[in-house]
Amino acid sequence: MLDIKEIQQILPHRYPFLLVDKIVTLEENKVVGIKNVTINEPFFQGHFPGTPIMPGVLVIEAMAQVGAVLFLRMNEHKNKLAYFTGIDKAKFRKPVVPGDQLRMELEVLKVSSRICKMRGKAFVDETLVVEAELLSALVDKK
Repeated sequence: MLDIKEIQQILPHRYPFLLVDKIVTLEENKVVGIKNVTINEPFFQGHFPGTPIMPGVLVIEAMAQVGAVLFLRMNEHKNKLAYFTGIDKAKFRKPVVPGDQLRMELEVLKVSSRICKMRGKAFVDETLVVEAELLSALVDKK
């Protein structure tokens, strides 16, 4: 398990764009992370006033960040960044609202020295809310 301080040592993201609060499972080819969704998120001010819904693209971004932790924590990737390069088979099944806790599960489908493809699923409680295949490129930090 990784807490927020450990996540910040791995990911370059910071407020308001760090969308992972905790990693609860970290295996060789699988990672599970948590995002606690609160009304204090800056995007709720405009999405949507009176009916706050977490933008689906930010749920996908949160999933990509959880997946990036899996690779960027490895010694051979310490000086790399994970660039999000593609989304396939995305399905948005249910809105995510303040008070929800997103549990994001990602598994490796394919990996090479520079590219990784993962299947991700995001749940609120036991309900599947978003799923997609995510593609990322590992690039050198400049």
